[in-house]
Amino acid sequence: MFEQLNRISKKYLHIGANSDRPHQVNQQIFVSNLFALIGYSITFILAISSFIRGNQILGFSLLSASILFFVAHHIHNFQQFGDTLKISTRIIWVSLLGLMIYLIYTGGHENTGPLWMYIVPPVAFFFGGMRKGLVNIGIFIIIVSIMLFSPYEELLGTAYPYEFRSRLIYSFLTVTLLFGFYEYSRQKSFQFIRDLGQKYERQAMQDPLTKLPNRRGMWEHLEYERNRSMRSKENMSLLICDIDLFKQINDEHLHEGGDYVLRKLSKFFVKSLRKQDKVARWGGEEFLFLLPETSEKDAYFLAEKIRESVKHTQFSFNGKEILITLSFGFVEVSEEWSIDKAINRADKYLYEAKENGRDQTMPTI
Repeated sequence: MFEQLNRISKKYLHIGANSDRPHQVNQQIFVSNLFALIGYSITFILAISSFIRGNQILGFSLLSASILFFVAHHIHNFQQFGDTLKISTRIIWVSLLGLMIYLIYTGGHENTGPLWMYIVPPVAFFFGGMRKGLVNIGIFIIIVSIMLFSPYEELLGTAYPYEFRSRLIYSFLTVTLLFGFYEYSRQKSFQFIRDLGQKYERQAMQDPLTKLPNRRGMWEHLEYERNRSMRSKENMSLLICDIDLFKQINDEHLHEGGDYVLRKLSKFFVKSLRKQDKVARWGGEEFLFLLPETSEKDAYFLAEKIRESVKHTQFSFNGKEILITLSFGFVEVSEEWSIDKAINRADKYLYEAKENGRDQTMPTI
């Protein structure tokens, strides 16, 4: 029984939330539903209480607010209205402000109505954020201050002692300041966590030595370009490059020399490519090139251009020259091939290039 009631209440409070929306949006929908539920429940009870006491005007006002809060909750069932979250929060905000101003004007039950205004700051900051929340609260404070301190008595339907009015504003400003500081701290913490998460995500998808995408980072580009080329019926080619005799470079110049070669080649590769091309450190001394809108013939010429340029470029480390040659394997990705199959085919040609004496591109054209 309890589990069933819990499941029903969760479903009721998550009206409008779905897996297609960002987590933050679903959280806002949940809170708006929760606030609307509390809002229409409390105002309905207070409305009934007012009717029983014979205060018909206050009762109808509270009942109207209860109906608006109820509409704000169930508006999410009508997705044809567009952004139901924005509509819901606006209904809640306008209803809340209207109700607060009415309670201040009339005094509510035995002039206790103004005490409800302390719920305005948390609602304003949660639904509007720091900047918009401050603006909305500022407008509310101006309206309330004019009502409470204006010499025109018709702006208030009841009388409050001056001490009560002044302390009401001072205490409200204090509560606003505290909630504003909390909202500022919350936003800063959220931004810090988000930036930290993005930093770690970039690190997880980037090779720390060369600053190129690693295998995981490159895979997203491969899948995206594969799907795009299939839709647009455009060519797409892959190159796999391996540094010849890289172990000898490490043996002669130690790992610092090997790292130097990897960094220098990575920068050279990036400068040799177009903006739409991608290169990743595929593992060890291997690099994978993604070439969208590139035919088999063009991929071969690019590989040969890079190979010849690197072969005739002088690399020196600690005063010693390092001779670098590259071997390439390449394929034009067929419509029937998966990414894995295309990479395996290019890797097979790279192996042939290494077996045939290195410093060449396979297959030849």
